[in-house]
Amino acid sequence: MKILVGKFTLEANEHVPMMCDIEDVAMSYGADSLTHMQLGDVFDRDDIEVVPTICADAACSGVMRRRCFDHIEGTILNGIRTNLADLDGIYLHLHGASYVECIGSGEMHLLAAIRQMVGPYLPIAVACDPHGNLTEEYVHNCTFIRSYREAPHTDIAETVQRTCRELIRFIEQPCRVTPVYRKLPLILGGEQSVSTDEPVRSINDFMNHLEEDPRILSASWHVGYLRHDCAEAGCGVVVIPSDPRYAETAEHAADELASFVWERRHEFHYTGTTAEPDEALAMALACKGRPAFITDSGDNVTSGAMGANTFVLQQVLEIQNLDQKVLFAAIHDDNTCHKLGEFAVGTTCKISLGMALDELSSPIELDVEIVAHGRQEGTHMYGEHGDYGPLATVKIVDRPVWIVITDNNHSFVEEHQLDACGVPWRDFEVIVVKQGYIHPELKAAGALSVMSLTDGATPQNTKLIKFKRIMRPMYPIDEI
Repeated sequence: MKILVGKFTLEANEHVPMMCDIEDVAMSYGADSLTHMQLGDVFDRDDIEVVPTICADAACSGVMRRRCFDHIEGTILNGIRTNLADLDGIYLHLHGASYVECIGSGEMHLLAAIRQMVGPYLPIAVACDPHGNLTEEYVHNCTFIRSYREAPHTDIAETVQRTCRELIRFIEQPCRVTPVYRKLPLILGGEQSVSTDEPVRSINDFMNHLEEDPRILSASWHVGYLRHDCAEAGCGVVVIPSDPRYAETAEHAADELASFVWERRHEFHYTGTTAEPDEALAMALACKGRPAFITDSGDNVTSGAMGANTFVLQQVLEIQNLDQKVLFAAIHDDNTCHKLGEFAVGTTCKISLGMALDELSSPIELDVEIVAHGRQEGTHMYGEHGDYGPLATVKIVDRPVWIVITDNNHSFVEEHQLDACGVPWRDFEVIVVKQGYIHPELKAAGALSVMSLTDGATPQNTKLIKFKRIMRPMYPIDEI
């Protein structure tokens, strides 16, 4: 059998000034692309020929330029067109939260174009992020679609490989099933849907229970994405029957799952410790253990923010007689990062840190010593490997404050990424990271983790976001 594979992922935040273009996407092609897809050994069979197309990982960024998306979509469609005569199935790893200028959802555009090319029956299997939006047409263009269940996403590889195995099953045992979709008038941020906490833990348990019925092949809950304004925004559930005979059973299960989620709408909450910015900083500084992590949630790069805000840095610098060591990992400033790259470690210089995108990223004049030069590393959880750009670590002269400065908004969410900063980060009393919820490795390494409810491109109060195109009424923006 011949199976074509491809990957396109992007969380597009329309509230940042940057747009996502070709240079902002980690792209690999052909056989090289397979090393970034977390496929495991699912396709390692003598009777399976894999046709790789592209792995296009844009991570979290702004709205994608049309020319960039056209290249990604065109690469996948050309691969399908070339192999159409003997293609048995298609596997795609999509996110669900992309947004493309003049188009809208890139995933929906791509799936529609593929279906138009291959017809209604060729098996298409999609693994996706739960923080993505759905429509009925999008779901029905798939034979099998399943989202990760864990947030943070520790089960990406497991979901990818499960999806690939189901695709093989549909090819070997052809049957025409239609995924059942239900939309909910519920809009949530990722920081309110962490899987180790309620009610998400119970929702996952309920989906496991549904899948104990052999008539139900898969049940997924898609949290949705709220960082761009679109009609498809909001939660959705998808239930897939194991056979066309069980379509009615899947319809009933989808209604049960939708009701189960909806009845718990009042239970969604921030996970862990959260506080207003001044209180969050005070809590971290008062912590007896080390390190204490502060997540700058309004500038959360894992949800598409620029990571350029200097607001928390300004908070720290206003403290008189600061005697705790504080590390910022990281602050994004293209020009300053590249300027520092011209000087050797040990050099003392004056810098202006802050991209002046708005008041929150206002420049701060600093005298610093260059402590280390390095390269950013990928996030293993997301299947990222390789070089993600330069970093320069500096210490403010006469202040116990160290800052990692980068030329992009890539995240620092795992221990090895902090290791690459060239300082013994475990010795710091406070570490400030550009996240919402803290990711598992750093949570385990910290004596305290507190989410600072800062302002920025990723505000945590949904009611502060100006939506015009979403379905209304929508909870919690509206009381339902």
